[in-house]
Amino acid sequence: MQTVLIFMVVGIVSGAVIGMQGPMSTIIAQRMGVLESVLIVHLGGVVVALVPLLLFQRGGKLGDWRTLPWYVYLAGVLGLVIFAAVTYLIPQIGATTTMMLIIVGQFLIGVVMDHFGWFEMAVRPFSLTKLVGLVVMLIGAWITIR
Repeated sequence: MQTVLIFMVVGIVSGAVIGMQGPMSTIIAQRMGVLESVLIVHLGGVVVALVPLLLFQRGGKLGDWRTLPWYVYLAGVLGLVIFAAVTYLIPQIGATTTMMLIIVGQFLIGVVMDHFGWFEMAVRPFSLTKLVGLVVMLIGAWITIR
């Protein structure tokens, strides 16, 4: 039970952080431009990750970068797609609807990735319960965006 609670808290906190990052990056984009916003946000992330990595872990396992599958390097590009979408959508449809659609998109791709075991993940077959959850989320998104 305690493990489930920890998972829930971590998931909810990360969702809240995603929810806060969108409006913050939108402010930067509106005042300076989208590319400037992308640069500022990602530079902040680089600094926060790189400083402790270099200071406390002496570079960690950065030297193992060549062992990664080629497609994982697209993660940064995907981050830019998310960033651009959030920066575009929040002023158009609001933070609530934007986050709802993002969550629906995450659920959709999560179901597919679980079912097929993409990206070295364990296979977790699609089920009626997941279908019901997906339908409820889609209905919620539709109601929210109207």
